[in-house]
Amino acid sequence: MRSTLFHIPRSIAWGDAAVPLFGFGILLVAWVVLGGAWFVRIASREGLATAGRQLGLPLVAVAAMLGWILPLLDDGAGIPVRGYGVMLLVAAACGTWLAVVRGRRVGIDADTILALATEVFLWGLVGARLFYVIEYHKQFFAAGKPLAESLRDVVNIAAGGLVVFGSLPTAAWAAWRFARRRGLSLFELADCVVPGMLVGLAIGRVGCFLNGCCYGGPCDLPWAVSFPAGTEVAAKYPAGPAGPSVPVHPAQLYAAIDAALLAALAVAWTPLARRPGEVLALVLTLHPVSRMLLEEIRVDEPPALGTPLSISQLVSLVLLALAAALWWWISRQPVRPVGAGPGTLPGRAASQSGAW
Repeated sequence: MRSTLFHIPRSIAWGDAAVPLFGFGILLVAWVVLGGAWFVRIASREGLATAGRQLGLPLVAVAAMLGWILPLLDDGAGIPVRGYGVMLLVAAACGTWLAVVRGRRVGIDADTILALATEVFLWGLVGARLFYVIEYHKQFFAAGKPLAESLRDVVNIAAGGLVVFGSLPTAAWAAWRFARRRGLSLFELADCVVPGMLVGLAIGRVGCFLNGCCYGGPCDLPWAVSFPAGTEVAAKYPAGPAGPSVPVHPAQLYAAIDAALLAALAVAWTPLARRPGEVLALVLTLHPVSRMLLEEIRVDEPPALGTPLSISQLVSLVLLALAAALWWWISRQPVRPVGAGPGTLPGRAASQSGAW
């Protein structure tokens, strides 16, 4: 486990002066230049209004993060670079790469996938963080805690604290809006990007391991791990006074392996799918089942709503019901012609489709 990898100084020396990196500094200027170039590129191809709808919110959100949110995270030594935050960015990059590769196979250009990924990622973060803050609101808004400190902790996503299921409503809403604006099939898009999202989830769970969250209970298996003193696991299952934790299940790594296997299955299922939405439905069926099983190993979430189940297990049951409804709806859709691969858009050659 390595929660903090290193610190980035808030400013750098430039002659006799200190030039800020964050806030109204170098990184914000660089983002304005790069984001402006991206905006001009899209505007020149698709019009100013379209560029504003597609990129306006992501550009403003990142600018706000660089100019306002990151400076709030300065702990005196600089901006801490958390292992969880780094893995989150790596997850987004790898998941987007796979979605771009799959999109090209079915005639969706890289710009479309990148714009979709940006919107879905940002809105998914919002939903995942809100779910976590609501579930553990006492941790953020404790009695006597200054409001400024509470708000700083709420926006400090890099330190950990996201609930995957919380991202689903906001991410789905963002994808629906995107597909509607572009005149694209939501289920074709979903089938294209879902494997990439699972790859991102697998890498993100490694971030959970580095952060020490989402942990499992004590065990004596050869691969059990002990988390260092100062972590929530060590506080709950101490091996001794002010010492590391007793060996526990690396539930985070179990979840990473589960997501990676499900991503591979979704890719393998792609050429076999005969109707739009089948890849999404497959994932929506299997992931809640594996999550419910993993929750039996995890011990960081208490029972919820007066039931013996955790909040994630209850959400999993809802998702299974939605999956059943989706399979029923898919079964009533026309089957693709033989040779027209999954995701093949009208007018595209079947040879362009493939597992990836």
